Amino acid sequence: MTETNQEKISREELNLETAQIAWKELQRFFASGAALFVSAELDLVEVAVQMSKDNAEQIREWMNSGKMVKVTDAQAAAWFEADALLWAVVVRPWVLVQPVEKLH
Repeated sequence: MTETNQEKISREELNLETAQIAWKELQRFFASGAALFVSAELDLVEVAVQMSKDNAEQIREWMNSGKMVKVTDAQAAAWFEADALLWAVVVRPWVLVQPVEKLH
């Protein structure tokens, strides 16, 4: 399957809108139920692209497999305590978050 020019532009725009941010700055999105955890197994930008395309089948598959879920109270508390840095991208009304991998 080839990517259309519009899909390529959308992917590039979402990639540019992705940034590292402290979890403490994302607390209000968690409090409003709008923060979604994306597993490190998934590409954060690809998830954002699929959400912006409203690809319900793919999103449902990720959610059913636990690869994309609402941020839990336990995750939020652990990230808060650790002053965690996360990758984040907004796909209204959601904020997708993924922990920054630490290099060893």
